[in-house]
Amino acid sequence: MSKVTYEPIGTIHSPFKDIKGMPIQSTGAKGEEGYLEIKSEFAGGLKDIEGFSHIILIYHFHRSKNHSLTVEPFLGKNSRGVFATRAPKRPNPIGFSIVRLVDVDGSRVNIKDIDVLDGTPLLDIKPYVPEFDHRDVTSTGWLNKRAEEVTQKKSDDRFR
Repeated sequence: MSKVTYEPIGTIHSPFKDIKGMPIQSTGAKGEEGYLEIKSEFAGGLKDIEGFSHIILIYHFHRSKNHSLTVEPFLGKNSRGVFATRAPKRPNPIGFSIVRLVDVDGSRVNIKDIDVLDGTPLLDIKPYVPEFDHRDVTSTGWLNKRAEEVTQKKSDDRFR
């Protein structure tokens, strides 16, 4: 397989200038405001997005150097396989967040509930559609008893 490359469509701006102390998921970032700065050549793709209350951001963990196949996630003390976590030190450092769409002003998309580092390259935006995206989940693996901690837990510097 040949190498895959992507061109960012814009930049994510948030109040988080440092990895340490950030929310670890968007459910723990209620009310945190930010915006997407979409490159002019991609701004036409924002047509009709304002009809959605939530959007999915797909982005590149630009500060993640190297990767590890096992990590100690924020919600636990045991080492886990990276694919059983949402840790940023991945073979392909891609992240996603579901955020609230506030409004669109030209090529600027104002959002809330952002849990992403300021300056993060944005790869794509997709509308969140509950009928497509929501599933009745029967198991969350090792997170079964830890997931409720996500709203209080903040990141530290373990993934620098």
